Amino acid sequence: MSTATLTKPDAGQSGPTRPAVAENAEGRIGLRANLRHIGALARRNTLQIKQDPESMFDVLFMPIVFTLLFTFVFGGAMMGKGNQSEYVSYLVPGLMAMMGMNVSMSVGTGVNEDFQKGVMDRFRTMPIARSSVLIAKIVVEVGRMLVAFTILLVVGLILGLTIGTSWLHVLAAVGLSLLFGASLMWIFILIGLTVKTAQAVQGMAMIVLMPLQFGSSIFTPTSTMPGWLETFTNYNPLSNLADAARGLFRGDMPIAHDVWMVLAWSAAITLATAPLAIRKFRNKT
Repeated sequence: MSTATLTKPDAGQSGPTRPAVAENAEGRIGLRANLRHIGALARRNTLQIKQDPESMFDVLFMPIVFTLLFTFVFGGAMMGKGNQSEYVSYLVPGLMAMMGMNVSMSVGTGVNEDFQKGVMDRFRTMPIARSSVLIAKIVVEVGRMLVAFTILLVVGLILGLTIGTSWLHVLAAVGLSLLFGASLMWIFILIGLTVKTAQAVQGMAMIVLMPLQFGSSIFTPTSTMPGWLETFTNYNPLSNLADAARGLFRGDMPIAHDVWMVLAWSAAITLATAPLAIRKFRNKT
């Protein structure tokens, strides 16, 4: 991928202008070229992980720590002492929703840090679609999310996770979680493009994450919650995702409503925030 030749400055200008080809690149680039750019940028982001393997620590250790912590802290209280393995089958599908949201947050911090380093300014001088830069970020983070889900399932199986359906149903639950996690990334990208520092991205993300995660059916059934909180959980997409994944794992509960709700939430979030994020990226200075 090469940069465009700079146009000659007009009279009275003291320096080079922004490349004319970059200004209107997105409108002239076809689908095949756009996919090629996404692939090249995704490869660049993957090589960054190879050079900085510590950036994978969250997806490698978060599934282990969370599964062990919540199983042995909540498991006994929920199912009785010595019956933690029964709680694992309830917890692991819910943790897929939680981890997808946590991994999504890192996209916002990454975009913000790239702007601070000037990397994004370099990309915007190239004849590539603006959306390809952000989509490439999402592609790599979806890969990281898949690693986290794989480790989560392995740890869950070791602790006694039971699957009452088939592995195709498990893969469907993973795919649903990946889809919803990818839609959330557009929210965090928009936050990363709006606030000034990566620390501010994390602070704002935690304000969103905590109520959604703990005000849901991820860790406990909602029937024991106060009425006002139970009403909130019914409209919480993380509850829909956790319940849909549980149904796909167990096969003994209806899932159609929850699956459709997750799909609707994913589409609505993407349609609402992706154009805003791309526009913000194009205009950010």
